[in-house]
Order: sequence, then structure tokens, then C-alpha cells
Amino acid sequence: MQHASQQARLLISVSRSSLLSSSTTLTLPRLSRVQQNPLLSPIHLTVRTLTSISNMASSKSRTYADAIDALNTLQTPFAVIEARRKAGIRPDAASVKEMRVYLSRIGYSPRDLDRLNIVHVAGTKGKGSTCAFVDSILARYQKSRGIPRHVGLFTSPHLIAVRERIRIDSRPISEDLFAKYFFEVWDRLEAAQGDEDGATGGGEQHDRDVALAPPGTKPIYSRYLTLMSYHVFLSEGVDVAVYETGIGGEYDATNIVERPVASGISTLGIDHVYVLGDTVDKIAWHKAGIMKTGSPAFTIEQVPSAEQVLKDRAVEKNVDLKVLKIDPRLKGVNIRPDANFQKKNASLAIALAETALEEVDPSFKPDRDAALPREFVEGLEQVVWRGRCEVKEEGKILWHVDGAHTVDSLKMAARWFVGELKRPGPRVLIFNQQGRSEAIDFLDGLCNTVKNADPNGVGFQHVIFCTNVTYAVTGYKRDFVNHQHDPKEIENLTMQRAFAEKWSALDPTAEVSVVPSIEEAINAARGLAETELKGDDEKVHALITGSLHLVGGALQILENADAL
Repeated sequence: MQHASQQARLLISVSRSSLLSSSTTLTLPRLSRVQQNPLLSPIHLTVRTLTSISNMASSKSRTYADAIDALNTLQTPFAVIEARRKAGIRPDAASVKEMRVYLSRIGYSPRDLDRLNIVHVAGTKGKGSTCAFVDSILARYQKSRGIPRHVGLFTSPHLIAVRERIRIDSRPISEDLFAKYFFEVWDRLEAAQGDEDGATGGGEQHDRDVALAPPGTKPIYSRYLTLMSYHVFLSEGVDVAVYETGIGGEYDATNIVERPVASGISTLGIDHVYVLGDTVDKIAWHKAGIMKTGSPAFTIEQVPSAEQVLKDRAVEKNVDLKVLKIDPRLKGVNIRPDANFQKKNASLAIALAETALEEVDPSFKPDRDAALPREFVEGLEQVVWRGRCEVKEEGKILWHVDGAHTVDSLKMAARWFVGELKRPGPRVLIFNQQGRSEAIDFLDGLCNTVKNADPNGVGFQHVIFCTNVTYAVTGYKRDFVNHQHDPKEIENLTMQRAFAEKWSALDPTAEVSVVPSIEEAINAARGLAETELKGDDEKVHALITGSLHLVGGALQILENADAL
């Protein structure tokens, strides 16, 4: 514990100048395994010491596990995040400039990214589903016509394995390929010492580059993966790449692309308030940042104020922005779930896929008055996007899994869940949303939506709140290690207890419990199948929703898979 407190003091003493930079300027010791109990000392994996992290990267062992251990050292610790927040530091234009410096250091320029024919997607809700639809359509077209040669997909976060974030031809890259390209990028950044390797120009330009990203440093976790994805796709011959933004758009790490083949903005709402602003108009401004002069842009119908912001920014950027209604060609197409929000995502995906194919296949001519091509229908109907509106049967339990992290998306998840209830039996909720104090206000809509849909006003009979820690004994799976949340809050179950108190006030009839791990939450729900069912036709209906980190951990436990 003394060692942990010394590490904590080291974190707190980080200077304001280092807080202003998102690059990693200190180093970490080699990490050979996941902490046995990360709840007790989660800071240990993130505090920089004077031992060079290059020792880890240059060791003989360069496996996928080694890559993930190295990657985890690039996470921004909670103490630093809090210090930035208190200092009022937010992502700004320097974030994108920094990414350009790092891109140069690994041997590329933004112009090289043009070879990827990037489809760039931002939004609050549905951007991941939209990207999955585009990828699925292009995959079917590729199988039928041989064009594109390879399709790349970059999304976040991952559900089970980090390598899921970088896909080629709809499959996560292999562990070997991930490790290969991870360490190639690592080595190039390590080698970027001095004027020749560390600069994008001479004199003042060099000084600015060094100030943004001192030579030999590396970008933080998500930005490193973004940088790595460009190297993977360019090296593997990808000629259409679909990119989902992380947070926002204007200052997002993916926004170094200068000439996307098309940009798309899905449904906008309130999320990441500290970074993006507290109104949908402010958030719309950030999302609109992915629109680029000379590239077509699409969005679906938004609330009027947000739509106007998008239109105004399109005028400023001299961008042709089309606002799409639900595509009439979707009539008769089996979109799952059969809901307007998903049909909007599908409509946006159709427009983006058509634009990309027009770019890479001269013979492709979209006919918007005719039926959708077979490849489009198959891509929409056969899309696989795990952890969203997913039902899994396990004996006497029906698991309903849907990642949702905003007020509106949780209401949608609740409505979807209610629509899936075809058999009698107790209803169970497993929920978490770590590190977001506003999430406590998300519970009202989730609770009331289910109660209001029941003729007797019955909601969830059992409600379980847990952390995102995967296993009861061993803690986080290596790919799930997360240092960005307050370790004390996780250890003390602070958020979970607040959720429980809120839910008990919303529905005093519910049996509410708090457990420390996802595994224990799932086992608690499984136990109800032994004690609560009264007839052969009954099932336990369990909804797992909230954080995608929760959803991913749950799928890991339910399937014991290496990746999805």
C-alpha cells in the first residue's frame, strides 16, 4: 500500500505542462501479466517510472499479450484526467496537429490516407451500427464483384479483444498481425529522435512539432490504435476503409483525413458533455467537424436546432450536405431491430456505401428509383454487430444484450427488450455506466419505459448493479484493463450503490443488489433460473445494458470467446 501511495503522489505531481499534452512523455516498467487484483491497486499499471518502456518493446517476446500490455501503459490515468478536468483542459485543434506529427513519424502524410477512400462517420447514437452496415454492404459487393479488394473497418470501443477495433474484410485482424503492426509503429516512434525523424519541417515548424509531441513519445491509447490502423490498412492493401470517430469529430484523432470519400453523421444527442458541450447544438458543431470541402456529406433528420448547426457548418466548409429521410427502398428489407432508429442508420449507410462504390467501381451506378441491389439487401439483412440488440438463449435464461450509454438509447434498449418478451418469467436488469455521474439520471427512463409497457405496471423484478471488472477473483481480462476511472470508486462500489439507491426510490418493489464484478452479476441472474421459475414455459429474461465495457465483459463470460 505504501508503494501505491507513492505512485499516487507521483501522478498528482504531474505538471500542468504535461497535462496539456495528450502524448505519453513518461515511461513504464515491463508488464508481464494482468494484475491479480486490479481493484486493490489499479494505479500500478499506469504510473510512469524511470524504467524505459522501450525495454518491453525491444524484448524477444513480442506477442499479442505483450502488445496489449504495452498498449495499456498508454492509457491516461484517472488522476491525470481529473487534473485536466479541474484545469479546464479539453481536446482542441492541437489534438489533431499532434496526430499529424505522429503520422509523419511513422512514415505517412495525410495525403497517403486518400488511398484508403475513407468513409468517415460521427454521431451520438447509431454511428457504430451505421459503420457496420456500410462494412457489411461493401463485403457483399466485394464477394460478388471483386471490388473493393479489401475493406477496412475501424471502430471503438472493442467488446472482447482490442484487435476487434481493426478489421479487414469484416474480420478482426489476427493476434499475430496485431502484434506485428503494433510493434512496427512502436519502433518507428521510438526511432523518431532528432530533427530528421522528429520533424515535419525545419525551424519553427520543428519546434512546434516537438512541443506537441516530443520525439520518442507516443500518443495515448485510443490515438495510438488510430495511428496503427492507418499503418495496417495501408500495408494490407485496403482500398475502402470505414472509420468511426471516438468522441466528437472536430478534434477527434480520426479527423486527420483530409479527403474522405464521404462523411456521415448519425443521430445526435447529449453525451460526453464535458468535452463536447451541454447542448445538442454544441455537440452538433463538433460532429460536423468531419465534413470536408470537396467531399459529399450525409446526415439523417435531426432535431431542428442540431440540423441547422450541421447545415451552417456545411455552408462554411462549402460541403454538399444531404439530409436523408428513411430510404423508401428499405420497404421489404428485414432490418433488425425493426425500428425507425435502425432504419435511419441503414438509410445513412446506403448513401455512404453508394458513394464509396461510385469512387472505386466505375461500373457502379446507383439507381435510387429502383430496388436496392442484392448485395445491399444482403448486407443490411445479414449484418453482424455484436452487443447491440442481441438475444442469446442459455437454458432457462434469455440474455438480451444491448450497449446503450445515453438517456435516449437506454429508452430504446428498454423498448426493444419489452418487444422481445414473448414468454412469461421474471425480468432481470444488469447495468453499469462507470465514471459518469450523470448516468444516475439515465435510470428513470429505463425503469419507467419497462413499467409503462406492462399492463400491470410491473417493471424489472430483479436489478443488479456491478462494476466493469470482468471476473470475481482474477479481475480484468487483459484487453479490458481500464485506468481511466477512479479506482477508489470502483473498489467501494460508489456508483453502483448510488444506482441502487436511485432505483429503489423509482421502484420500491424491485429486489436491488450490488456486486463487484460482471461474473457475479451474471451468476446471480443464473441463480434465479433455479429459484424463481414456476412453470416449464417460463424463462428468466435478463437485460444487460449500459456501458459497452459491461456488455463486452458479459459476452466474454457467456461465450468464453477470444474475439467477436
